[in-house]
Amino acid sequence: MKLSPFALLAITTTTSATVSSAFVLPQTSSSTFLRTASTETNFNLGMVPGSDTSTSTPITTEEEQKALSKKAQRLQFMKSDQFYRNGFKEVRKDVEDVMENQFKSNLVDTLKSNSFVIEREGVRVHLASDFGFCWGVERSIALAYEAVKHFPDRKVHITNELIHNPEVNDNLQAMEVNFIEKNADGQGGKDFSVVGEKDVVILPAFGASFEEMKLFNEKDVEVVDTTCPWVSKVWNTVDMHQKKGLTSVIHGKYAHEETVATTSFCE
Repeated sequence: MKLSPFALLAITTTTSATVSSAFVLPQTSSSTFLRTASTETNFNLGMVPGSDTSTSTPITTEEEQKALSKKAQRLQFMKSDQFYRNGFKEVRKDVEDVMENQFKSNLVDTLKSNSFVIEREGVRVHLASDFGFCWGVERSIALAYEAVKHFPDRKVHITNELIHNPEVNDNLQAMEVNFIEKNADGQGGKDFSVVGEKDVVILPAFGASFEEMKLFNEKDVEVVDTTCPWVSKVWNTVDMHQKKGLTSVIHGKYAHEETVATTSFCE
């Protein structure tokens, strides 16, 4: 997936081994700033979609809810009957046909079948061997398209651009998907007042913050999670750092969706 430069480093921390911070280091002096995650409570975090969820436990009181790690709470959000990660089979064939029509190219197919090179009238054209969407992006697009078809009578929102591709986002807008606007403070927050009961909310390929997931879990809405597994794998890495008593250093844009989401799962 072609996303903003994003990396994790681990450094030894002098705080308790059960508490970890996350810092975002500037990518450029003009567009990024230092970001620090809260260290107020002792939590674990992060998971790769599809991993074992048997460690989560039922929540019976507000005190027990607070005692759960963010990772455990996220697993509980994902167990809700209103949380979808695997798409909707009854509309899958229709979506596959739509995506093939929108993104298939005979020229690209010719290039790929000819060692990524063609020559016409003295002009040689080379195609990058990794041209096109990666598996994670294709999965996100398919899940979003399937959600729109599966909930034809519902208002559908998405928390940000599905991916950084104008054509894909224009297609979603043409399907009347509402793109939730960011606040003007530059902190990555969004105006969720437009999300009503029984609405559908799509989480983009970049993931969503813990606070956003908690908000939607408390609302009576349907959540379609298209987070790329490679993105959530970064959250797992942060969790591993924390368990080892390390501090995660995130190098990326301050308010980028992945940065905001990853930082939110730190403590």
